[in-house]
Amino acid sequence: MTTVNAARLHARIAALARFGALPGGGVTRSCWSPPHEEARAWLLSEIRGAGLQAWVDPAGNVFGGLGASSFSAGTPAVVTGSHIDTVPEGGILDGALGVLAGLECLQAIREAGAAAPRPLVVAAWSDEEGRYGSLFGSRAFCGRLDAAALPTMTAVDGEPLVTAMARAGFDAARAPEARAPEGAVHAYVELHIEQGPRLDEAGVPIAVVDSIVGVRRTRLIFTGQADHAGTTPMERRRDAFLAAAEYSLSARELVVERGGGRSVTNIGVVYVHPGVSNIVPGRAELVHEMRSPDADVLERLAQACEALAREVGERRGIGVEVRRMSATIPVACSPKVQAAVEGACKQLGLGWKTLYSAAGHDAQNLALITDSGMLFIPSQGGKSHRVDETSDPAAIERGANVLLHTLLTLAS
Repeated sequence: MTTVNAARLHARIAALARFGALPGGGVTRSCWSPPHEEARAWLLSEIRGAGLQAWVDPAGNVFGGLGASSFSAGTPAVVTGSHIDTVPEGGILDGALGVLAGLECLQAIREAGAAAPRPLVVAAWSDEEGRYGSLFGSRAFCGRLDAAALPTMTAVDGEPLVTAMARAGFDAARAPEARAPEGAVHAYVELHIEQGPRLDEAGVPIAVVDSIVGVRRTRLIFTGQADHAGTTPMERRRDAFLAAAEYSLSARELVVERGGGRSVTNIGVVYVHPGVSNIVPGRAELVHEMRSPDADVLERLAQACEALAREVGERRGIGVEVRRMSATIPVACSPKVQAAVEGACKQLGLGWKTLYSAAGHDAQNLALITDSGMLFIPSQGGKSHRVDETSDPAAIERGANVLLHTLLTLAS
């Protein structure tokens, strides 16, 4: 039976973790940043060293092919992968595991001379973490990128997409050219850490993912009046931050009450202007994110939160601007891919359970063009998007071997 080389996989995980490494552990490696581009160059070298064909598309997606050097409708490929960009102060496995396990699977198949009638490709999708909207690279690959919006796309830190891509040697205007030919992908499967506590607490080694949540991100701008914080009477203040704070608390309660028990919400970006202690805030800006596995619920929540923001603003005499930043729809994973993952678990004598993914992933874009699915391994303590994110080495090896045999099934 063909198996992965666990030592090689762990060595690559440790090597990739060096790019953007933080002194206290973890990593910051946002897409298009210098650490990310150094990691991209390293990954391309590893792909070539594994005996695979390497290429990069205009959206910055990196590919390694076994039996393929490009995508063609005439020879549809089975694709696996994830991403190598991270959140600020993130962990070393989120995304990286799926890319490096996919690379290891293809190398192990090549070295074993295992039969794979269809081409196999590993992908590292660009900007999965959403510095410029959710799942940028896979959106481009699947023909879902809004070309007209590219010149105005800006990160929350103010850097335009055009600037960031140009620094990395890419032309943002060409990103839509990354769209794959229709019919060029036979199936897609993505290995990922769960990023939550369900598998770890259940003591189950593998999750077969049956659906993936949708994610909405919205920028809300509250505009009041900057005034002297000492001399302006309290009843005369038009404090933009207080309006933003009221919205934040009320939006959380709204989602909890109306979200059907499986919807979540977060406000992780707050800017206050002028941003000094002796001036009443004249402007406050938030980035509000909501997630749900139910598309109708997600849309109702988005509309209700927008109405809430305007109500708060009107009552407090504060101007409100609502800008929808990005939206991904919940998707069901392919029964064919789920069956292939389950078959691999049976072959390897591993238990599994079915879960929905509470995080967004590139697999949901691939589901729009092909049979797409995912498998999870446990995250220790459910920790993710933090520097102490980790999974047991044995769990990583098990997940990689399930991925390997899933790929062989889908390619046969």
